[in-house]
Amino acid sequence: MPRKPRPTAAPPAVDPASGWDEVLSAFGPHPTPRPPPAAPADDQHTADGPLAGARAALGRLSSWVPIRSLTRSHRRRIVEHLMTLDARDRYLRFGYAASDEQIHKYASGIDFSRDEVLGIFNRQLQLVALAHLAYGQPVPGDPTRTMAEFGVSVLQASRGQGLGRRLFETAGLHARNRGIDTLFIHALSENRPMLSIATAAGAVVERDGGESAAYLRLPPESFGSQVEQALERHLGELDFQFKRQAQVIGEFVDGVAEVKAHFDASGRAAKE
Repeated sequence: MPRKPRPTAAPPAVDPASGWDEVLSAFGPHPTPRPPPAAPADDQHTADGPLAGARAALGRLSSWVPIRSLTRSHRRRIVEHLMTLDARDRYLRFGYAASDEQIHKYASGIDFSRDEVLGIFNRQLQLVALAHLAYGQPVPGDPTRTMAEFGVSVLQASRGQGLGRRLFETAGLHARNRGIDTLFIHALSENRPMLSIATAAGAVVERDGGESAAYLRLPPESFGSQVEQALERHLGELDFQFKRQAQVIGEFVDGVAEVKAHFDASGRAAKE
């Protein structure tokens, strides 16, 4: 007696996406970044190994933001940025409700020969994020070491883009390249965004009532950190000059359009 034929299993459904992946694989790897494979337990290049700095640098470059070092010539832009902050933002930035007069006094007192000021500009060359890195302060309990104090402000319309975090990372890079081993933040305890940036970077936060202090120990400078700072400085300057040229060209085009509109209107009036 013949046996009944076994039911044939239905062929597995083909995922259209995986099919396209096979076709597109001939054109090279997929551009979407994938997490690197976990390193073996006995790998000598651990999180504290020589490749840690390179991995961190690649991570920062993948989310690169043009950051420019500011000079005395940018003092007016610094004042304009701080004056744009509302009362709440001024309170969080300075620890008190800074008035317009106090902001002018603060900006005019920045020592550019000692400290470092970093800024991020939008396409209209408006200073949307600002960081002040003050050098030369001794580490509490160890006068042989020095630290740099970090302060930052970001305009309301530019928040949620990680600009404060990028400025904090860049400030840490610049500080370590100057031989500073500790980055310090003094902030109100209610300034959660600032303290979150510090804790995410590994800083130790000490709270004392309404005020908090965060200390981040920096690694020593290296050839890679010096190259990274030089590259970021060059790209930041290039980005600023490109935006300035684009602004000049835009103003020229607008001027030509305005003159043309004026002559067109004059010609129509003459014909009438």
